[in-house]
Amino acid sequence: MSRIGNQPVTIEEGVEVEIVKKEVKIKGPKGEMLVELPWQINAKVEGDEVIVERSDEEKLSKSLHGTYRMLVENAVYGVKNGYEKKLEIVGVGYRGKMEAGKLNLSLGFTHPILMEVPEGLEVDMPDETTITINGVDKQLVGEYAAKIRSLRKPEPYKGKGIKYSDEVVRRKSSKSAVIGAE
Repeated sequence: MSRIGNQPVTIEEGVEVEIVKKEVKIKGPKGEMLVELPWQINAKVEGDEVIVERSDEEKLSKSLHGTYRMLVENAVYGVKNGYEKKLEIVGVGYRGKMEAGKLNLSLGFTHPILMEVPEGLEVDMPDETTITINGVDKQLVGEYAAKIRSLRKPEPYKGKGIKYSDEVVRRKSSKSAVIGAE
């Protein structure tokens, strides 16, 4: 029994939900999204709620039930409020800027890294070391942020690299300090 899947999704004010066959179309003030349901999952609108149901009691159907219910809920939240991820660039000489719709990053390599901004996302750099990613699709926002972070992950000795703004990098002491202590 899926506890998450059985909960109804509340449709927020200003959001429209339309279900056509196996597609849930969600429109809101920030944009619109489409969630395609697999054949085992059905959805219906009752009043100001979306009910997500499964067609049988198979193991796969049970596992998909809660997943697709959360995808619909995330889409409803995203078109109303949007999602945001903030990244910080830490390190001497590490910086970035927006150029003609592309993200230009200098991360200590011999060449600058140019990253195309995917459709549906807004990338803003209020200063050279802060990257803000906004969008209606939670998965797309998180995936793009992780892609940027993977270019230069924070290292544990000096803390240099790209990290999430709320991420805490556990620092290690240098190896020379351990040898000198003996």
